[in-house]
Order: sequence, then C-alpha cells, then structure tokens
Amino acid sequence: MTTKTDTQSPAPHIADSHDLIRVHGARENNLKDVSIEIPKRRLTVFTGVSGSGKSSLVFDTIAAESQRMINETYSTFVQGFMPTLARPEVDVLDGLTTAIIVDQQRMGSDPRSTVGTATDANAMLRILFSRLGQPHIGPPGAFAFNVPSVRASGAITVERGNTKAVKATFSRTGGMCPRCEGRGSVSDIDLTQLYDDSKSISEGAFTIPGWKSDNVWTVGLYAQSGFLDPDKPISRFTKKEMHAFLYGEPTKVKVNGVNLTYEGLIPKIQKSFLSKDREAMQPHIRAFVDRAVTFTSCPECDGTRLSEGARSSRIGGINIADACAMQISDLAAWVRELTEPSVAPLLTALQHTLESFGEIGLGYLSLDRPSGTLSGGEAQRVKMIRHLGSSLTDVTYVFDEPTIGLHPHDIQRMNNLLLRLRDKGNTVLVVEHKPETIAIADHVVDLGPGAGTAGGSVCFEGTVEGLRTGGTITGRHFDDRAALKKAVRTSTGTLPIRGATAHNLRDVDVDIPLGVLVAVTGVAGSGKSSLMHGSLVGSREAAEAGVVAIDQGAIRGSRRSNPATYTGLLEPIRKAFAKVNGVKPGLFSANSEGACPQCNGAGVIFTDLAMMAGVSTTCEECDGKRFQASVLDHRLGGRDISEVLAMSVAEAEEFFGAGEARTPAAHRILGRLADVGLGYLSLGQPLTTLSGGERQRLKLATHMAEKGGVYVLDEPTTGLHLADVEHLLGLLDRLVDSGKSVIVIEHHQAVMAHADWIIDLGPGAGHDGGRIVFEGTPADLVAARSTLTGEHLAAYVGA
Repeated sequence: MTTKTDTQSPAPHIADSHDLIRVHGARENNLKDVSIEIPKRRLTVFTGVSGSGKSSLVFDTIAAESQRMINETYSTFVQGFMPTLARPEVDVLDGLTTAIIVDQQRMGSDPRSTVGTATDANAMLRILFSRLGQPHIGPPGAFAFNVPSVRASGAITVERGNTKAVKATFSRTGGMCPRCEGRGSVSDIDLTQLYDDSKSISEGAFTIPGWKSDNVWTVGLYAQSGFLDPDKPISRFTKKEMHAFLYGEPTKVKVNGVNLTYEGLIPKIQKSFLSKDREAMQPHIRAFVDRAVTFTSCPECDGTRLSEGARSSRIGGINIADACAMQISDLAAWVRELTEPSVAPLLTALQHTLESFGEIGLGYLSLDRPSGTLSGGEAQRVKMIRHLGSSLTDVTYVFDEPTIGLHPHDIQRMNNLLLRLRDKGNTVLVVEHKPETIAIADHVVDLGPGAGTAGGSVCFEGTVEGLRTGGTITGRHFDDRAALKKAVRTSTGTLPIRGATAHNLRDVDVDIPLGVLVAVTGVAGSGKSSLMHGSLVGSREAAEAGVVAIDQGAIRGSRRSNPATYTGLLEPIRKAFAKVNGVKPGLFSANSEGACPQCNGAGVIFTDLAMMAGVSTTCEECDGKRFQASVLDHRLGGRDISEVLAMSVAEAEEFFGAGEARTPAAHRILGRLADVGLGYLSLGQPLTTLSGGERQRLKLATHMAEKGGVYVLDEPTTGLHLADVEHLLGLLDRLVDSGKSVIVIEHHQAVMAHADWIIDLGPGAGHDGGRIVFEGTPADLVAARSTLTGEHLAAYVGA
C-alpha cells in the first residue's frame, strides 16, 4: 500500500478542462448560426415547438459529426461498407465524444426479424438449447428459423500434390420450417379472384388489375404460349392444361416474334404482387391483393417458424418455440431457475438481457413478436437494451423523445434510466416535449421562437427553474394543465366489438360510442393497439361505419416525395402555373419534362467514390432548384415554381388564397395541412425527413377530404410541443362537431381530460392486461381513481 504524503490539492489537470461540447455557427437546415456550450456528463434536454430546429442541432449536427469523425478513423475499404455522412454546416464543433444514437426509427419489417433476433436474445437461447436440449439435434444453427437444412453429395477436386477427385458429402442442420421458410405464415391465393373459369382466355377470363387482352406480357403470353387453348373455357381445361396454367415451370416461348418467359399463374402472381410491400401499392392493387390473398398460420410448424427437429429438443419440458412465445418476464423467471455450471456465463448474460426488458417496461413482449409490429416508442426502447449494461463511460447518448408511447406511470421508470446513464459518467442529450422529463434535466436548451424559418435560434439556456420564468413559449406552457370538460357530448350510436382475442386481449366485449371523442388508454402493452388495430380496423362493422385508421408508419416514397406530391397539392399548383403561362402542366414537375437535365430534378449530384465516402453536391446547373432555367421564367403571382415549393404551408396558404395566384383547390389542401399543425413544413421538404408525429398528421390531412365517418388515431400528440397540444384538441373538436367520430389511442393526460368517453385497458401489461378496467367519462375515472390511468389523470387535473 502506498501512502499519499502531499496534502496540498494539486492544480486541475489540463485534461479535465475539456468538460464542454462547444458548437459555433451551426447552420444545418433552419438553424441560424447557433452557438452554444453543452456541459458533459450531464443530462441536457432540448425543447421547442415542432420544427424549431431541435433535431437539426442534436442529430444532424452534433451526433452526425461525431459519427462521421469515428467513421473516418477506419480504413477507406471499411468505410465503403458504412453509411456515408457529409460534414454538417457548422463552423466549429469542439469537445465531441463518441455518440450513440437511440432514435425512433421503426425496425425493419422483414418477416424473419423478431424481438429476439433484434436483441441477440435468440442467439443466446439457441446456444443454450444446443448445449442442454434433449435430444441433442445439432449446433445452434439447428434452432435458427433463418437457417435451412442443407444436404449435398458429389465429387470435389482437391488440388494438393496429385490432383484427384474425392467423393464427399455435406450436410447442415438448420431450424427453418421447410413449408413456410421461417416466416410462420403461408399465403393462400383465392383463384376465383384471379379469373372467371366460365370464360376462355380470349373472352377476357382474367380479373387481375392491369391484365388487359391487348397486353402481350400477361394475357397475350398465356393465349399464345402453345400450352393452353385460348378459346376453351378454363373450367374445361384438362388436368395437364390446368397444371401448366397454374404451376407451369418457367419456359422460353415466342409471342409475336418476341422471346418471353412463360410460367404458371400462381408463381407469376407471387412474383409480381406478393413480393412487393403492401403499403407501397396503389390503392386498387392493394384492394385486389387483400381480396385474393389470405395469410394463414403455417400448418406444419403451427406458426413457430421452426422445423420439427428444433421443436423436439427440450429443456425441462420446454422447447425453444415455447420459450420464444413466453412473455419475456416469465422467460426471465424460467432462465433464473436453470442452474447448469457448464453454461453459467451464458445464463448470466441471457438473464441480464431478459431482465433489461423488464427494467425498460417491455417485459410484456415475447421474443417471437415480429419487430415490424413494434411501435416507434417500443422500437426505441428495444434499442436501449444493449446500452443498459454497457461498461462504456464518457459516451454521448442521444435520445429522440424516449417517452413516446409511455403511460405516465412508466415515464418515471424511463427518467430513472436516463439518470442512470448520466450517473455512470455519460453525456445524455434528449429531445423531449413531456414536462415530466424536462423537469429532471441538469441543463435545458430551448429553441425557437417558432417553427421552420421562424425558428432555428436559441431562446433559452439554463436550468429548469430558469426556463419556467424565461418567458419562452416552452416556459409559458410548462405548467399548463387541461381541465376536465364541464359537459360531455352524448353519443349518436355505438360500434360493437365482440370476443376480441388479438394478442393479449381476453375475449373483450366493448361498445365504442360514435359521434364523440373517445380516448383509449392504458399502460404500454395493455392491449390498446390490439383492440383498435387488431380487432376493430378491418372488421365488417368497421367497414360499414367507414373507419379510417391513421398511424405513424413510414410513408413510402423516395427523397423526391414531399408534402406537395403526397397530398396531391402539386396538381392544382401545376395547372395554375400552366394556365397563366399558356404551357403544359408537365413542365412544372421536377420528375417530368421540367426537370433540370444535369441532376434529373433531384437538385443534387451524387458522386459515388467506390470504397470512399460518396459526395452529394448541389447541382451547379439549377443551383439546387431542380428545374430547367426556362421553366423558372414562368411565374404565378410573381413567384416561380421553385420559390413556391420553398414556401412553408402557412405562407402558401396566404399566397394561394388571394390575388393573381388564387387557387381554391390548392388553398383547401393547404388549409387542412395548417389545421393539423403542419403550417411550418415547407412544401418541397423530402418526406424522408419527417418525424413519426408529422407523418401521422400529414396522413390525417389527406384523409380529412375522404368520406370516412370514424377516425382511429394512434397517439397524435407524438412530437407535439406543449403549446401545440391545445391546437390539436381544437382540431379533434372540429372533426367531432362536423359529424365525425374520433377514437384516439393516447397517453397524454390533456387529451384524456378533453375526451367525452374513456375506455381504459389493463390493469397491467402483457398477460396482466387485455381487459377493460374502466368505461365512462373522464370525470368518473378521476372520481373513482380505480386504475393507474385514473390516479395519474386525477393528479394531472389537480383533483
């Protein structure tokens, strides 16, 4: 043991002086030369209205530059396999540490991706069963539903000394179910939706969208293939003809002098329709697929995705399919009871991973849950799991609204996790709107004052107490509390749900009142989405009532897609430009005739530098405006088309509302966009840059023009600033007052207090939930305080 002799405190070490992240001159997106200093090893919360520049500062500047600099430490060859990041628009970034981004991006919806595969819990379970499972069937791959069994035999040539052919056999045992190929479900095609068998091919038997009699690639191919009689009704085909018609192998044939490939109708439909993403299909194609194709649980593996061999091996009567189907909190208890010294380190690691699910409030999930079915908030928390037990310190963790999808009861648990990461010596940066999370911050940065071009400045930096008295929009609304309504609307009818059993629902019967604002509440995992999306949406009763479900899922489209193209706004704008200037509307489309020839209307030129980072530069020909110079000479109301697309929704609404540019069709669409709180979005902003809440509100704006009588919204307050929640409540009121019924799955107490009727699910999550624990008015829920939601709502309204 050494003893310390000098009692004088040493001067601070120069290395300890770097305790700030300094940002100077940040100009990314709408940021206006922002300069701030963020303390390290503290919890800093970034606040401000939607579109004020929070994500631009935190994600697109600080985190992006940290990742870019780390990527540059690898060889150029390795960089070729990594995402390419351009340097953000900023003068100085100093004091950065390694950034770990935990965002809300939904997980890939590949049918073979599950919660278990996404968190490595499945990988550990497979090793466990390969070591302890009885009977022993093989290595870990034998329990993997992504690995097919393979067998081969033949001659191989070994080039060693005297080259000679050697007979060899090879086999690999995989866990994939051969029938469904690890997907868990099989598709069944209803042939009556493909053709009318009373007609012949030449009489137009096909009822598939787009299959016209003059189409040589489809109908013409079958009529002139030589395998079938085109003039014979399909019902009178021989067994051989029917097999060739439905299941024929790909064969080269000549049709009208052109070489084409003939194949049976079933594989052709599978390739042309079923291989595409359903959401990306045009509405009439999607309707056809929904009619013609049914997905049923695989009869061979009973939906477990696993082969018979993988299901036969057990540990104490439990096979791997049973383990993955268990609620994770139950699986963790089962793993705790296993005491096998030979795999002790594996059991410890697996137990830690499973218990992390419980800590983060996801103990109600099961490992076989498809990852594409997780909400944005659940996906973000699943990504957090791998960081909870990390030994890394002095790391910057960046979170994007981590409380999304969390009941007020669970927010405290999330706050504790954020504080735990900070207390280990990490810098935690959080973009957040919920006052409960802002309240625990060591440092607050408030951006604004407005959204879009009206934002991008730092309005306040300091403590939470300073924010309260700082006079900013966030400070003024920080202690806002919605009051219970004095009088609630009376329903005009009901929408019945009977015997709902989707996921964890326990044979639920409920009548949803129509003509009023209904809030469906309950802790995360209590069965809210299962009740609404799994049981109501898609039912016969829902179709009759005209139910329109609007979620936060990604809007399909390239970076060329923007709010103007998605909402159909560009159509009346192009026509208005064409009419005033006496030219064709196609000139005013950056994807058509008017596109800049240099960048093909993209506005940027992307240069691929093989293994080195690719570079995207603003097109010099059009200066990023995307149109030919001659198109920009045509004006409407003194503005060219590129200037119109650069406008915000609020500006455009004023522009198209009066004067020479008055266009009622465009003004109506812009009014709906402003109504849903998207007045700050620019018309030409790529859809790929929108948040989950913005996407949902954009979908709502487009659906508001439809005839649907019942709207089902999934947490519409996601990404909304405290000041904008009031605006949203006004919109929901206007929808109900116009004769619509609005059902909202929601955790925000302001929406609960404002509702006419509450349906509360619970009492807990997973198998502890799935029941209706309260139905009635918000005032009754507060008075009863019989559920977790009731307790939190009572505390919120100060009852």
